[in-house]
Amino acid sequence: MPTLKLTSVALLGLALTACATNKITGRSQAMLVSDDAAAQQSYQAYSQLLSQAAQKRALDDDPYQLTRVQSIAKPLIQQAVKLRPEAQGWRWEVHVLKSSEVNAWCMAGGKMAVYTGLLQKIQPTDDELAAVMGHEISHALLSHQAEKISRAQMQKAGIYAGVLAGALFGVNLGGMATLADSVATLGLQLPNSREAESEADKVGIELAAKAGFNPEAAVTLWQKMIKVSGGGTPEWLSTHPDPQSRIAAMQVMAKNLMPVYEAARKKP
Repeated sequence: MPTLKLTSVALLGLALTACATNKITGRSQAMLVSDDAAAQQSYQAYSQLLSQAAQKRALDDDPYQLTRVQSIAKPLIQQAVKLRPEAQGWRWEVHVLKSSEVNAWCMAGGKMAVYTGLLQKIQPTDDELAAVMGHEISHALLSHQAEKISRAQMQKAGIYAGVLAGALFGVNLGGMATLADSVATLGLQLPNSREAESEADKVGIELAAKAGFNPEAAVTLWQKMIKVSGGGTPEWLSTHPDPQSRIAAMQVMAKNLMPVYEAARKKP
């Protein structure tokens, strides 16, 4: 019993000390892993990924696509730095990867990629592509990668405590660890991921509008996404908000941001 009490106290202390308030959203986040640590992991993974893609001739094989993506990323990054000044020191980078997958992402520290599957299957306008990239950049700005890694580590610590508690009472719960991990994922990580996606939608569309891209393109983008995907996953089992709910929220945000977009377009 003393061991169980000590473990419980340690886990409670971990949960209390591993939280931080995000300066942009005001939300309390699990931050057992720092942004710098997450960025360092990203740099290493990104370097390996680019090397592998280059070997397969799947890296930036279309100069026009690369130039287009980089030109759209530039004003978005400028707005991102205004929102989070320390991002000025990030090693921002964006490449186009040859893949049939409809995807794009931005790692902690500003390492980005856009897949040719997105460019070919969605056929996004520049405004729509800015909506995608603004959303992905927002994940990095809002420390979502560091948060996700932190929550995963805390989740594993919680499962270990459960198995230990069972052992102290003479019950072997080791075989249930995998099931517990799955349940914990549904109950802990997925709701947070949906919240993170909604936050990235909000901040991303704002970045795009301030960078001079039409915020209404976020709506048409997700309409195209739904059409290509042929449907959606039930919201309660998805890491993304329900598509129709997402579009409705986008429509409201786009309307409110039109004056911001119009003002940005008038700037020299």
